[in-house]
Amino acid sequence: MMRAANTVQIRVTLDEIKPKVWRQLVLPSYWTLEQLHLSIQAAFNWWNYHLHEFRIGGLRFGDVDLLTDDDFDGGARVFDFREVSLRNFQVGSSFKYLYDFGDGWRHTVSIEAFATEDKVPKFARCLDGARARPPEDVGGTSGYDRFLEIIADQSDPEHAETLRWCGGHFDPEWFDLEVVNKDLRTALRANVKRRLHQPKPLRKVS
Repeated sequence: MMRAANTVQIRVTLDEIKPKVWRQLVLPSYWTLEQLHLSIQAAFNWWNYHLHEFRIGGLRFGDVDLLTDDDFDGGARVFDFREVSLRNFQVGSSFKYLYDFGDGWRHTVSIEAFATEDKVPKFARCLDGARARPPEDVGGTSGYDRFLEIIADQSDPEHAETLRWCGGHFDPEWFDLEVVNKDLRTALRANVKRRLHQPKPLRKVS
């Protein structure tokens, strides 16, 4: 007798950023969109302090207590993201996840596979990924483009101040699988605090 799938593999890609910023995750298939939201936040090290929602088939899914009275999208009805399980999706389907209605970070979530593991995992885990997500509150894609120009040009009058703002270091190519999985192990923890800035590279000892 075949056992039911208990995990789902997904790919989350940040839209409108090239080269692509993405994470490939495995999560328990019984988890809901709320737990997926928290896992995306952890996998990208977003700070989870802006409004967020999923867009699926033209409908909005999110925290109804936060979104019911907002004016985004003309106040269209919001469905509770705690009532939608990941096992309800099919392989090959995709939908959108929006974080920060001001900066407008849109992610494409793609369902890649379902699988049966000997034990249902307690945490989400990252299999692979690429590149760092933009800094929080950088101003969306246009602001991020300008941010990269400034930090790459030491003669820019905003260079020093911008570096201080982002913690003194930012590498758009940075991705550390071990760090991401460490963050994912605390994804569902209440009031978890994320790193404010990207880890600085260790200095080589000559």
